[in-house]
Order: sequence, then structure tokens, then C-alpha cells
Amino acid sequence: MRLVLRGGTVVDGQQHRPADVAITGDTISDVGTIDASPDDRVIDCRGRFVLPGLIDAHSHIDGLVGDASVQRALLRQGVTTAIVGQDGVSYAPGDGRYASEYFAAIDGPHPSYAGGGVVELLASATRGSRLNTAYLVPGGTLRWEACGRSAAPADATRLAAMVALVERSLDEGAIGLSTGLDYVPGMFAGADEIAALCAPVAAAGGVYVTHMRGGYEANSSTGVDEIVRIAQASGVRVHISHFHAPVHIVEEQLAVLEREGVDATFDAYPYSRGCSLLTMPLLPPELAVLPVDTIVDVISDRGERARLRADWFPRVSQNPSLGPEWPTMLTLAHVAAPSYAWAHGLTLADAAASAGLDSIDFALDLLAESRLEVNVVMAVQHERSRDELARVFSHLAHMGGSDGIFIGVHPHPRARGAFARYLREFVRETPTWSWSDAVRHLSAAPAERFGLGRRGRVAAGWVADLAVVDPERVADRASYERPLDEAVGVDDVIVAGHQVLAGGELADGSPGRALTRVG
Repeated sequence: MRLVLRGGTVVDGQQHRPADVAITGDTISDVGTIDASPDDRVIDCRGRFVLPGLIDAHSHIDGLVGDASVQRALLRQGVTTAIVGQDGVSYAPGDGRYASEYFAAIDGPHPSYAGGGVVELLASATRGSRLNTAYLVPGGTLRWEACGRSAAPADATRLAAMVALVERSLDEGAIGLSTGLDYVPGMFAGADEIAALCAPVAAAGGVYVTHMRGGYEANSSTGVDEIVRIAQASGVRVHISHFHAPVHIVEEQLAVLEREGVDATFDAYPYSRGCSLLTMPLLPPELAVLPVDTIVDVISDRGERARLRADWFPRVSQNPSLGPEWPTMLTLAHVAAPSYAWAHGLTLADAAASAGLDSIDFALDLLAESRLEVNVVMAVQHERSRDELARVFSHLAHMGGSDGIFIGVHPHPRARGAFARYLREFVRETPTWSWSDAVRHLSAAPAERFGLGRRGRVAAGWVADLAVVDPERVADRASYERPLDEAVGVDDVIVAGHQVLAGGELADGSPGRALTRVG
């Protein structure tokens, strides 16, 4: 029996025309005028566009692939594939404890991964999911496995162990390597160490994906200079995560990479504010790398807290992204401690005032009570306008990435809105992209870059990952005030030939796959 999408307009990077789409098994079998068969199951697509499924180049659903509410939130934006293992932190290889502990406020605990390697993690990703995922072996996790909490450069033995883990992970299905160079212990790795890890990635045709060192924004040249060293030493292709900075800096630094012969792409989401662990800006790295129990003891000790106040928090005020008004820049998105549930959605400054404390004492109390499991939406000093974002998104090296974090009751709206916002704001409401441009940036380009096989086109012989989009209605509904609202305008989605979203509701089945690199 065929599934036929009838009467829509097919849009991909190479065509934009009225056509029916026939699907047999997991593959598109025909595109054009298709004669009806009594056995066909038909989806009426009149007035709607048929797009290849969108690919989120930067996602944090590592432990939530099987969560029905997460699947629904992404499918309602037309997303069928997410690239995980981001920012150098995830579960495999190893026992998963590092990610479950340190990144608890971003990735959360994994419901089924019990340790091992990438092959075991990918096997768990295929159970119960309507979404595809592809996995980057995380550099911070590798360092944790080989070096533990050490801040010292890896010696030859430990470096060889990490390289062997990269090689094994690539053999088991990882599509590349990621680093998070503002997180511990990944931030302790130098350029030479990272280049050694990237050498097998380059040999396998994979991609090095990096959360650059140094906080982005006006500091972007620091991260880009390091990328140049790594790429030139290893020959690896590069993808920069969430490249957010003033548009002239983005353009200048991409030009530097091109001039230095680095094959580089990047993702950027359609919001100015960020989201991350509260520990990242508020605790010094030498403290943040310690066991949770030790950190809680330190920040609860009156003398240690006085030392942090005197020696560390002046540096927090000098953070180029936040500045001295940092308590007003950080909004509480997820707080694990039930006693602080009232603070969700408040800035640290407002929550501290409500508690009758100054911001430093309140933040440290909050972290101690939550055992560090807190994430925050982070404002920026200079929010970029839609016109500035449009210039960034117009760059041919740009791809769509949400950096979506689903942990929390008041999360960043990008998790539930980024891809619908691209389509609403930068296709329908402005001339930034045509619909074919949108497909290139949000599907075809990431499919090609990350080696995801015959995805990213609506053509015979290609995998039937498809989204049916109402071009006049598609829109994000999530906002900073109402971050849990789902997108509208994508009511029917196909993954591997199976309808997984029907009339805006989840359909039975779990055809999602763990994708490995092709070609």
C-alpha cells in the first residue's frame, strides 16, 4: 500500500511546483501527477507545501528522544531529525554519569542507557521514537573518561586513549566530534589535544562541531583562531555551534576561516537570548569540575562563600556577555529544588529581592539546594534586530539549529519555536529566504554536511522524511513569557514513510532511526 500526499506544492532546494508525492515503504517512489489506486492511503495537501523534513543541527534531546511531548513539539515545527551529542557533553562512551550529573539541567538523565558506547546509545535512541537522531561523540565526555577531573594537559597515554575512543565511536556510528570549550572538563583541552582527536574524524569524513572557547560575542576571534589551528593541524571540516555575535563580527570571522582555508559552516537560532547552566557563569572552573557534593559543601560554607564573593564574582561582573548587571540578565528556567519552584520565570535579581537576599547569596543558596541542577535564560547586552539576524541567516554557510533545551518549566522558547519562527519571520514576513532557500538552510544543507544520506529533497529514491506545511499559518507560539506553547501550521509529518503527526496529533508507531554517516 502506498501513502500519497495529494494536491500540495512540493518545495525543496531544487524545485517548487504543484505535485503529488507517492511513498512506498520508507522511500519516495514518485513525484508528479499520480494516478489513484484503491489501496492508496491519501493525505489531502491542497493549499499546503510538502517539504523535506527539517533537520535541527544543534539539539539537546539526547535523553528525551523517546519523550512523546518532545517529539510532538518538534514534529509540529516540521523537524524530523535532531543532531545530538552537542557541546562536548553527552552519555556515551562510558557510564553516562558525567552527563547525567554535570549536564542534568540541560540533557537530564537518560531513561535507558546503562553504559557502554555509541552503539548502545544509538540502540536506545531507536526505541519508542518518532524522530531521527544523529550523534556527535562529545569531547568533554572523552576527557572525563580518560582524564577525570584533571585540568592538566592530557599526557601521551591518556591522549591515545581518547583517540581510540573517537575511532571506536566513529566505527559505532558517530557522525563527528563535538566540544564545549566553556564547560568542564572540556575547557581544559588545548588546541593540540583537540586536533589529535579531530584527526580520525577528518579521516572518516566527519565533522568537528564546536561551542567555541571564550563566550562568543566580541570575543569570537579567540574561538575562531583556535578553530584555524585545529583545522589546519587535522584537516577536519568544522561546524560552529550557535554562532551568535554582532553581524559584522560573524561575517568578519567567517571570512577569516575562508581565508585560512578552513571548510566551515555554522548554526544560529532566531533569538538573541541564550540558555545554559547557571554554574557556567557563576562558578570558577576549578570549582565546577569537582564532585557535586564537594561543590555544595564549598558554596554552603560561609568562609568559602566570602572568598568567592571577593575573588570570583568581580570577574562575573566583567563577563562581556552579561556585565555588572548580571543578576538582571539571568532568568530562572529550571530549578530542581521544589522549595524554589516559585522562582521560575523570575530574574535572579527579582527572585533574590523576593527572598530578601542579595543576588550572590540567593544564587549560591539556590544552586546548593538544587545540587547545581539549574538552568537560566541569558539576556545579552545588545539584542540583535531582525534585520541583523536576517543578514546572518542569509550567509550560505548558515544552517538551522535550535539549541533547544526541554528541561525546565519555564525554558527558552527556542525549543518549541525556533523552526516555526524561521518559517514565519524569515520566509513569510520578510524577504530573507524564499521557501526553497529555507529548505536549503533547514534541511538539505545539514543533511549533506553531516552525511545523513538521501534526506533533504523531495525526489524519487530519497527517504520519505517529509513535513506538510501551511505557508500562511505556520508560526511559533512560544515566547519568553509563554515558553511551553507549541507551534502551529504543521499538522502532518512523515518519518521513514510512516505518518507520525496526523492532524496535529501524534500517530502510533516509532519509525525514528539512529542515523549514521553516509558517504
